[in-house]
Amino acid sequence: MDILALEAKSQNGAEAEKKPTPKPKPKAPKKAKRIVYFEVEILDLKTKEKLLLLDKVEPTATVLDIKSLFHKSYPKWYPARQSLRLDPKAKCLRDEEVLQTLPVGTTASFYFSDLGPQLTWGTVFLAECVGPLVLYLMFYFRLPFIYSPKYDFTSSKHWVVHLACMCHSFHYIKRVLETLFVHRISHGTMPLRNIFKNCGYYWCSAAWMAYYINHPLYTTPHYGQQQVNAGLYIFLFCQVGNFSIHIALRNLKAQGSKVKKIPYPTKNPFTWIFWLVSCPNYTYELGSWIGFTVMTQCVPVAFFTIVAFVQMTVWAKGKHRSYLKEFRDYPTLRSSILPFIL
Repeated sequence: MDILALEAKSQNGAEAEKKPTPKPKPKAPKKAKRIVYFEVEILDLKTKEKLLLLDKVEPTATVLDIKSLFHKSYPKWYPARQSLRLDPKAKCLRDEEVLQTLPVGTTASFYFSDLGPQLTWGTVFLAECVGPLVLYLMFYFRLPFIYSPKYDFTSSKHWVVHLACMCHSFHYIKRVLETLFVHRISHGTMPLRNIFKNCGYYWCSAAWMAYYINHPLYTTPHYGQQQVNAGLYIFLFCQVGNFSIHIALRNLKAQGSKVKKIPYPTKNPFTWIFWLVSCPNYTYELGSWIGFTVMTQCVPVAFFTIVAFVQMTVWAKGKHRSYLKEFRDYPTLRSSILPFIL
């Protein structure tokens, strides 16, 4: 009986093994996510007139994408010339802001204003720097119609005049080269009208100081060569420091990146001032012009230094507030432009 029972079990087992295993049911295909498109209307900021209605705008579209679509309908208003905002009294939207992250519904209204003809910041910087460089050299070589005819194309007998020309030229040549090869300008363009204001300030200031420094009746500094040397050392030290800060800021972010980071000191000793100020590039720039003022003992140079200090302080304070607003862990010891003072 046991043998028969074992044989029966083995037969049942073999039959069970021969039975095919059931195939798994195919999974139902996933339903594609439904994309909710936006409807964007663009209104004139002043008249509130509807300029354009954009249908089926993707939620991942950026403000720059919307500007590009608007540009297709209005070719004269290229993206850099457009200002878009959600409310007539609100700030302009940044190009990188995404539509679906804005506080709008599926129907969004943008208010458009024309910023006017635009120039790249690099072009403006170059114009600001090349003008003073050329104008100063015109006075240095005493071209006709500047001074009395008997001084045309003559040379000053004072060594400090030649030294001042070399320092002034070095400063602006350095700025031109930095604009071309060092600076990574985050802002794309600026209004064309600003170039007249900016260039007028730099060009007129350069001509004013150059007229007196290169004048045939120019008098040398009161304390002689010691004062000239002191001013020269301050000037050169701050020029190297300013260049070091620009290199450090350039290395802070990759080309094309708009991610902001906190600048910190590097191995370069000239960058250690970052422990104390937020904008040491302005600190060194101020120091350069103080050194140039000491070296030349010229009132127009001193006036230009004071005005530049006021303007750079405004810029530095704005940058400092921006750092404090964006970074909670921003070093509290830092001042804007002058350590422990301002």
